[in-house]
Amino acid sequence: MAIAKMNDNQLATIRNKYIGFVFQNFNLLPRTSALKNVELPLMYAGVKDRTEMSKKALEKVGLGSRMDHKPSELSGGQRQRVAIARAIVNNPVLILGDEPTGNLDSVTSEEIISVFQDLNRHGKTVIIVTHEEEIAHHCKRIIRFRDGRILKDEIIENPIDALEVLKKLPRPDDEIETEPAPVAQFKL
Repeated sequence: MAIAKMNDNQLATIRNKYIGFVFQNFNLLPRTSALKNVELPLMYAGVKDRTEMSKKALEKVGLGSRMDHKPSELSGGQRQRVAIARAIVNNPVLILGDEPTGNLDSVTSEEIISVFQDLNRHGKTVIIVTHEEEIAHHCKRIIRFRDGRILKDEIIENPIDALEVLKKLPRPDDEIETEPAPVAQFKL
């Protein structure tokens, strides 16, 4: 049956089974643990052993030790990793990232893109929508749109490797050598 002729329930089944979504604002349930957030698509799909599958998805994105935490107890990058785990838990054929790095700092953005690149290396089709030129150059192909029309479609011969970029970026916990700030003295 053609997708154009499907009803809302049929379309929802297609989205749940074949497409994983990762949004800029994470779209996590705030009072629900990371594990329960990842279980949601499996619950809608009627999967019985969803807890074990969800644990594996969280471990795959490096959050095995944080699965009982609620979104407010996680950093932005960790929340995005929960969103990625939720997107991949059903083993979809396509992963759509809608500005997945838009709310993240540069180090966390590279970490998230490295997860997407790893998924792609392991056979997943990943489509990232972004306004960030540098993020786009991490992809193997860039298709530029304007007003609903394709302006340019280019193959990137040597996409930026996020893991290589991460090796060069200072980490938040790295010590930065700076001159001590002068101490101001005030007399009242």
